[in-house]
Amino acid sequence: MFNPGYLNDDDMLGGMYPRAMLHRAAGVAPRRFDEYYRCYPVAMLPGPERENVNHGGKVILPPSALDKLTRLHITYPMLFELINGSAEKMTHAGVLEFIAEEGKIYLPYWIMQTLLLEPGDLLQIMSTDLPSGSFIKLQAQSTNFLDISDPKAVLENAFRNFSCLTKGDIFTFTYNDQTFEMAVLETKPGTAKNGAISVLETDLEVDFAPPVGYEEPKKVSGTSTPRSGAGALPSGGIMHNAGTMAQAINYASIAPQSSIAAGGARAVSSNFLHGGHKLKGSKAPTPKASTPVAGASTNPPQPAAPRPRTNGPQPLRLPPGKLFFGYEITPMKKDGENNENEVDTKPHFQGQGQTLRGGTKKRSADADTEGKGKGKSKDAEDRKSGGRTLRDIPR
Repeated sequence: MFNPGYLNDDDMLGGMYPRAMLHRAAGVAPRRFDEYYRCYPVAMLPGPERENVNHGGKVILPPSALDKLTRLHITYPMLFELINGSAEKMTHAGVLEFIAEEGKIYLPYWIMQTLLLEPGDLLQIMSTDLPSGSFIKLQAQSTNFLDISDPKAVLENAFRNFSCLTKGDIFTFTYNDQTFEMAVLETKPGTAKNGAISVLETDLEVDFAPPVGYEEPKKVSGTSTPRSGAGALPSGGIMHNAGTMAQAINYASIAPQSSIAAGGARAVSSNFLHGGHKLKGSKAPTPKASTPVAGASTNPPQPAAPRPRTNGPQPLRLPPGKLFFGYEITPMKKDGENNENEVDTKPHFQGQGQTLRGGTKKRSADADTEGKGKGKSKDAEDRKSGGRTLRDIPR
């Protein structure tokens, strides 16, 4: 009797003809991989911790799944639908390795959260084909994503752990010891179920929506605005009149080179600008008794209130929101710099030249000549006077 399901037998004609050819010859669609496994997070996988698997989009299946996929002629890339029938949730994932225990599948933790799964729940796995993606729009779930200086390079590195993405998923990736969550808002082309796309070997254009909790900075005008009510402050805080800080603190009057400040400083430091006071003066006059007069006050006149000092440096009173960065700095001259300047200003190589040998010999020769001249003149004077010398006395 004819058996209509004979093509579904794994042992019949399997070694003679490819199974896909038998299905096409019988007019039956090729079979899909469809199995149920107990799901567990990657953290429970025996062996060392594998963080890249936990923050990726690939699952770990048992070796029997690879054998069945091979017999069904499902080749790379192997993409699957993950279906939680009890919660009516579905997403897509690729496969990384076939090293799990029989009857178990290990999933990244974010996939278990998306499918509302608990460790040990039953999960349906079905093979599928997905189109290559051309566009995807993402939204960070925290403003910390804005601290990444080069998000494009970070996401390119993160997508190496993914085979496919589904619209509505919130996947995770790590960068600089931080975990970031990213929601998939839109995908193109959206021809597959739930807008799933493959991200393998494709040029993917990525767009970003503002992160969750992000607020645009408010533009604050430079002019002051009137208060909305009595005793109320504007939303931006206390507003001050427009102008530079130097104008606000009257820097011209307190600067060191200011004539007003210099004159005030001299007035404060001088002790002889006012009238002198005697150390030994006459005694103060004794007050005389006065007779009270009607309509006149008997109280002594009160001294006038001291006038505020207007000379000298004024106290530095700054309004709220103003800063003062100090006075101008005049560099001090060092002692060595003054001496070097004086030496440099003196002229060099002026006056008559002098030698070490010529001056001494010339002076000695002049002295000898002068002595000889004096001796000759003395002998001539003696001869003229008729005097006799020791040589003239006969022995």
